[in-house]
Amino acid sequence: MASIVYEVLQLAGILAFAISGALVGVRRRLDILGVVVVGASTGVGGGILRDMLLGVHPPLSFLHWQNLTVAIVGSLVVFYLHPSVTRIRHFEVVFDAFGLGLFSANGAAVAYISGQSTLTSILVGVITAIGGGVIRDVLVNTVPGVLTRELYAVSALLGAGAAVAVLALGGDATLASLIGGALAITLRLTSVARGWHLPRPKMSGGSKA
Repeated sequence: MASIVYEVLQLAGILAFAISGALVGVRRRLDILGVVVVGASTGVGGGILRDMLLGVHPPLSFLHWQNLTVAIVGSLVVFYLHPSVTRIRHFEVVFDAFGLGLFSANGAAVAYISGQSTLTSILVGVITAIGGGVIRDVLVNTVPGVLTRELYAVSALLGAGAAVAVLALGGDATLASLIGGALAITLRLTSVARGWHLPRPKMSGGSKA
């Protein structure tokens, strides 16, 4: 039962990120191929980066048809049934937050179970979480959200750190993914709602680039 829940969480993270990427593609008025490419790349990109870092070749998304299928189907659903333009940004943020949370915790759990150190596992979790979003933003020619959005990387760090802590205390991967993912999602959505940001440089009014 626990293994089934774990697999569902992985697919849920892929689907959430794929939907967020496809919504960006729709907002940028890409054609159906563009929406699918951006959505699918966002959905499986983080997992592929995780596997490359952990020496898993070929990456699991190239072997398990479910991963890419979920990402493509999710992207197609968004293309044909996307909400009105005024609501796209809202859905994009929500699904991106869910993808971020689930991927950060899951990536860290996979790394820790494979025998990596605590620090390495947390970093792998963060890279897994932000990887798909960075690929998405690069494809649509946008500054990666991890560099600008409300506590994006901090939320990923929280999710990855919590997952590793659960595993270190004797919990299993499913529990680690649930707790870490929930904490990361909560912080990310709260930071968006309240407008929390990391400190930014103060620019003088008369300064010129």
